Amino acid sequence: MTITKQMSIGQVLNMDRGTARIFMEFGMHCLGCPHATAEAIADACAAHGTDADKLVEKLNAYFAEK
Repeated sequence: MTITKQMSIGQVLNMDRGTARIFMEFGMHCLGCPHATAEAIADACAAHGTDADKLVEKLNAYFAEK
C-alpha cells in the first residue's frame, strides 16, 4: 500500500507502529492524542510547518524497505 497525504496519522500508525519515529522526526510528538491520530497527514504537516511531501516520501521508503 502507498501512503498518501490524505491518509490519517492513525491509519499509518496502525499499519506499523515503527512509523512513529518518522512522524516524530517531522515534529509530530503528540501521536497519542485522539485528534492527532485522526488528522490527515497533509493537515498535520500544515499545522506543524512541515513538508507533507517529504514526510510521505520517507514513510513510503520505510514501507518499501520492509
